[in-house]
Amino acid sequence: MPHNRNAPQPRLIIISAPSGAGKTTLCDLLLNDFSSIQQSISTTTRIQRPHEVNGKHYYFIGAQEFEDKKKSGDFAEWAEVHGNLYGTSKSTVDSLLAAGKHVLFAIDVQGALSLKALYPERALLIFIHPPSMEELQNRLIQRKGDSPEAIEKRLKNAYTEVAWSQKFDYQIINDNLQTAYQQLKTIIQSECR
Repeated sequence: MPHNRNAPQPRLIIISAPSGAGKTTLCDLLLNDFSSIQQSISTTTRIQRPHEVNGKHYYFIGAQEFEDKKKSGDFAEWAEVHGNLYGTSKSTVDSLLAAGKHVLFAIDVQGALSLKALYPERALLIFIHPPSMEELQNRLIQRKGDSPEAIEKRLKNAYTEVAWSQKFDYQIINDNLQTAYQQLKTIIQSECR
């Protein structure tokens, strides 16, 4: 069967945000509304949080196993974030694209820019901003998953991440979840037909 040049190419929908800005919630809403979108599950050395399921939220592995995968070229991108390693399996991404699925990523800005470099025609970068740094701090404290030191580190990193947001295709301020999601949905409908 000949390839239809007019058929839309599956996209990499890459959503980045400071920790606590709401990217996971927004991604969950997208996955509920769009059957054509499949979540990419990152591999991480971070400690599993109580509500997280291995293989659903992340693949949780040890540092040595992560290093082995990195050396053998398994990752399309990897980065160290907040002292933990995160990576995306290249074979998983390629097989989802080959199946005609849009692939959704909730990853840090380093990873987003690495994927953009690897898949320049397919990558769609969307940055989610918190309403303010004060609100971000409140959300991180209310989340109750991190120590005060970890929260401080995440806030410090948030300033750097926000500075990188200018390299993204779209930016959304998540001061109201419904409004932010409507904006996100509109972008997906126009970019991922």
